[in-house]
Amino acid sequence: MADEEEHQESELSDNQKIDIAKWFLLNSPPGEIQYVAKDLRSVLSDDNVYRMAASEAFPFYNKTHLISLQFPDRSGDVLVSSFSEISEDEYLDPRTAQVAKVDHVKQMCTDIRPAKDEELPTPYIEEYRCAVDAEVSKYVAEAYPKGLCSVYCVSGKDVEEAGSDFELVVLITATRLSPQNFCNGSWRSIWNIEFMDELQTVEVRGKMQVGAHYFEEGNVQLEAQHECKDSTMFQSPDDSSFSLANIIRHHETEYMTSLETSYSNLPDSTFKDLRRKLPVTRTLFPWHNTMQFSLTRDITKELGIEK
Repeated sequence: MADEEEHQESELSDNQKIDIAKWFLLNSPPGEIQYVAKDLRSVLSDDNVYRMAASEAFPFYNKTHLISLQFPDRSGDVLVSSFSEISEDEYLDPRTAQVAKVDHVKQMCTDIRPAKDEELPTPYIEEYRCAVDAEVSKYVAEAYPKGLCSVYCVSGKDVEEAGSDFELVVLITATRLSPQNFCNGSWRSIWNIEFMDELQTVEVRGKMQVGAHYFEEGNVQLEAQHECKDSTMFQSPDDSSFSLANIIRHHETEYMTSLETSYSNLPDSTFKDLRRKLPVTRTLFPWHNTMQFSLTRDITKELGIEK
């Protein structure tokens, strides 16, 4: 009777199960949420609980990881993000002026439609957006073999002519998934670009995020991020876009170089600091002559392997 009462008290409620399931889904490494979801569904043995957790976790995961989904007719791709979101399951691709309907849990695009006029920026803003998109696309094609980018107007999309401020956001995402080789990784960067007409300057704020997971005979994960700021002059669309692409290239290359340097120095710095340089006896262990220790002699005698 006491055991039954204790079991009832330890049983998790559905809300607790949902919260735990969401945590596992949201913390899935790049490209692995479907594997985690499959295992969770099996462990939970409750489709209602799983569906509740998945319906809340998948949209957030997809948007924060900037996943890209191909249109049903393969005519283009849409980046799923908070900047491209029209509604909870509709996302804008400004390059093709199409709106994609997304199934978040299946991570697939189910339909597309032409964007409405009110969902697109004015011709004046579109000229800047297209110019930035073209220059950043060239950079991404050079720097990331499987990278994608997109540029959105997040403020001032109704501006008709010079004289007002507006803001663009550049998203860059690249993934390299190789589960057969036990490793997956992703790169995400978000660049907020604020055009300030009165000051004739363009303020740039960048946030870069790297995620990697290596799981051959172990489980090693890397999560790193870096933020930066820069600025340039407010110029014509072509001149501004060229300057902005160079700023993005400079900061991302600099961050990549710093990561490579820091991780190449790990064996000589961080890893050494994680272990004792000497045992508590302050003497090196004599691997060449372990027989001086009584434990070694006792084991050798017990196993009958004395020379």
